[in-house]
Amino acid sequence: MRPTRWRRSTYALVGFAVVFVVAIVVAAAALIAGRHTSEAVAVKPAPAPATADPGVVPVPDTADMPTVAGLANALRGVVADPNLGQFTGRITDALTGDELWSQGPHVPMQPASVNKMLTTAAALLTLDRDARLTTTVVVTSPGTVVLVGGGDPTLSAAPRGTDTWYRDAARIVDLADQVRRSGTTVRTVAVDVSAYSGPTMAPGWDPADIDGGDIAPMEAVMLDGGRTQPVTVDSARSRTPALDAGRALAIALGVDPQKVTVLPSAARGREIASVQSPPLIQRLRDMMNASDNVMAESTGREVAEATGRPQSFAGGVSAVLAALDDAGIDTGEARLLDSSGLSVDDRLTAETLDEVVGAAAGDDHPRLRPLVDLLPIAGGSGTLSNRYLDSAGRGAAGYLRAKTGSLTATNSLAGIVTDTSGRVLTFALLSNQAGPSGRTALDAFAATLRTCGCRS
Repeated sequence: MRPTRWRRSTYALVGFAVVFVVAIVVAAAALIAGRHTSEAVAVKPAPAPATADPGVVPVPDTADMPTVAGLANALRGVVADPNLGQFTGRITDALTGDELWSQGPHVPMQPASVNKMLTTAAALLTLDRDARLTTTVVVTSPGTVVLVGGGDPTLSAAPRGTDTWYRDAARIVDLADQVRRSGTTVRTVAVDVSAYSGPTMAPGWDPADIDGGDIAPMEAVMLDGGRTQPVTVDSARSRTPALDAGRALAIALGVDPQKVTVLPSAARGREIASVQSPPLIQRLRDMMNASDNVMAESTGREVAEATGRPQSFAGGVSAVLAALDDAGIDTGEARLLDSSGLSVDDRLTAETLDEVVGAAAGDDHPRLRPLVDLLPIAGGSGTLSNRYLDSAGRGAAGYLRAKTGSLTATNSLAGIVTDTSGRVLTFALLSNQAGPSGRTALDAFAATLRTCGCRS
């Protein structure tokens, strides 16, 4: 049975403090002092280089916890904003696990991209942080090679000397070089996408989001997350990502890209080339900061594969929820159809989300601790880089870290905040049927946790 209260050890990141001490002696200073000596005009040694003293220090256990009454009083005004629409939430003390405020915490709500926090947590619990995904090329018959997808969405067609969309991504040109070095004569290229099963689009996804750049059909091999122009965040995605990858390999090998086919079943042959993705922890950081839907879906499938489930939408969801259940997180009200939160039919509760954050901030599940560091920083990084910079939210900038979520009339936020006394709070906030200023209203609510005091 899961304990009702967990003892937690909570830490706050202390920023870099860089102190410069510079002593400059010039002749003018000597004249002012009335000393006309050769020493006064001599060139002095250069000052010592500036140093940084970063550190991660414990938040003091002695910091006062907000009172239930004080927090309710401080939040009364912001929670009444009609732009929040249908609003649920939960706020917890990270050190003790005590619930300090809630509103409809058990009500299933459309979560949007905060769903990615569950996927990330499950990956950290299940997979090795250095885990990599492998893409291979095999020879199946004389003159025919097959590009075999291993679920890596970061594979890139960028030429050498050009940055890839995802950091340190594997490249098609490296596969082509290995094929040539193998001495294999290539006349045709095919693509094997059998690692993934089931539909390529989840229930509740809008096909228009492909052209809008939010998603690509989920296939086991693609280029730059399926982007057709991987040089801009506004790039549309491809409707045939696996075929595009095969054609890129064909071009690199100097064969006709129009003859590339996607195989109906798994290929069997001799491996002649392989490349690997960046490590899991790097992929999770990129996914969480950019709220990348394709990467989230591939991560869910990675968890599914590691736990013996099909690499499909259903398999990914089942694997993610099972990993969280095993960690003692209540997912009983979760109704998920994907691993990214893009489906309008997904449902999560504030309680489930807050428990995930609390588990990451505590000491019962050390494998989850990196989740805190993967959360965007208010006013500083990722999807929060341009938020909390106005007068209403500026006080929380740098002190609040959270995963964001946004769909039509839906805004969500889940993470941690250090209040002015040094107490760390976890929170999960879900706003459906929101008004035109719904995101601003949600940020104002969260910023209040930093600045309110809330001790009486």
